[in-house]
Order: sequence, then C-alpha cells, then structure tokens
Amino acid sequence: MSAVPEKYRALRSFAFGDSPRLADELLELVIKGVRTATCSTEDEPNTSTPGERWIVLDGQGTPRCVIESTEVTYRRFGEVDAAFAHDEGEGDRSLAYWRQAHRNYFGRQGKFSEDMMLMCERFRLVEIYDEVSPSSARQALSVPSPLVGEGQGGG
Repeated sequence: MSAVPEKYRALRSFAFGDSPRLADELLELVIKGVRTATCSTEDEPNTSTPGERWIVLDGQGTPRCVIESTEVTYRRFGEVDAAFAHDEGEGDRSLAYWRQAHRNYFGRQGKFSEDMMLMCERFRLVEIYDEVSPSSARQALSVPSPLVGEGQGGG
C-alpha cells in the first residue's frame, strides 16, 4: 500500500460490493459525495465504530480514499428508512430501489431475509488519492470536515 500516506497505513481496508464493477461504481459515488452511508450484515468482519477510519479500495484493489465512520446503528432490513436509502446514493436514491438492490445483493450471498439484522453506517470522506503521474504515483487530497449536521443526512 505504498500509495497510502504513512499516517493511514495501519488502517483496515475494504472494497464496497461483491464484484470489481460494483466496487468501482460505489467508490465513484463516495468520491463524488453522493454516497455517505453503507450497510452490511451484522456478522460481517467490516463492522465499524464511530471515529474509525478505513481505506477504500477500487475494484482492482488499489487504495482510492479514506472514510471515517460517523454513526453506526443496527436495524432490521424492513426498518431501513428512506433517509438512509437516500444517503447510500444508489440508483434513484429511493427506498424502493434500495430494497430491491439489497435483496439482490444479500441474496447473491445467500444471506437475505426480510428480518435480517443490518449494521447501518454513515461516514464522511476524509481524503481522496488522485493520479499525479503516469507511474501511478498518488497524491492525497484533503477533504474538509463538514460542519456539525452538514452532510449527515436524515434519520
């Protein structure tokens, strides 16, 4: 992980989704500031606590940014609300789209159930790594912290 600044090298890393294509699509939403939330089954190893930072990888396993968890709640699939679905940033950002996309996603993993417990996490973007030369060297770009309440979404 030589592209990652020294101060972040001890952080855990992950890629969104379950395929390189989905990882890239969801990462792009994070970098654009559209995606500020994610969820996973409560038994996945990528559980977070508020304040914890993560390196987000693209679909090829390249570090692309750092995010910081701002809120973690546990709720059943059917209890996820429209505000959280909107903050995940996928599709038309509606609760109906979120439900169908996540039924499909968790179904592919053999884990879907209408009453499954989810870890619902909100996060903020801390730094983005941009290409700075043809040799794939990367430079970290700082992202200012949001003001209290700004960018947190509803819910």
